[in-house]
Amino acid sequence: MTADPLTRELVERIRRGEAAAWKECIDRYEGRLLAFVNSRVRNHAVAEELVQETFLGFLRALPNYNDQTPLDAFLFAIAANKLTDHLRREGRRPTLPLVAGDSSQPGGEIPGADRAASSLVRSQERRATEEAVLAACLQEWILRWQERGEWERLKCVELLFVRGWSNKDVAGRLGISEQAVANHKHFVLDKLRTAARNARFELDHLPGIVTE
Repeated sequence: MTADPLTRELVERIRRGEAAAWKECIDRYEGRLLAFVNSRVRNHAVAEELVQETFLGFLRALPNYNDQTPLDAFLFAIAANKLTDHLRREGRRPTLPLVAGDSSQPGGEIPGADRAASSLVRSQERRATEEAVLAACLQEWILRWQERGEWERLKCVELLFVRGWSNKDVAGRLGISEQAVANHKHFVLDKLRTAARNARFELDHLPGIVTE
């Protein structure tokens, strides 16, 4: 599933720095995000703070946002990551699914998504949301690595996960050991698996994910 043309236009306007577009984005998604987060933390003030962090996270990730991912799924994925971090700081484990749109649990749909859908469409929506969870997780880590100057890890991630190179080929290209490449891969996969586990799905069933 891809973002609809109107949503893509909205994102482009935000990229151009249009204040009206940013306000439209907040008006469109803030209420649903608040309902989603508040249903998990049961604290409106905390929910508002996490939603603000979600929008800020989206702005940081905007240069790398792929419009093949529906915007609502991407925003809810960022919110799920922020919520997971909050619950971890509080020493709590999620008791409800963090992936929005999970029709396997009562009340697990994206708040405000008042529509009927076939099981195929629901499956496609959930897949898009799962992929958005991983994209949000990876993009947050990419920003951290850029800030820290961890260029070797960034290059490994691109060659392994974007170009699909083998450990041996990556090691040869970067002039490092295969063990170093394996260590970088293990670190990234561990972060992705944690994000997937917290969002109540398995990483290995998604196509295109290098898990070996």
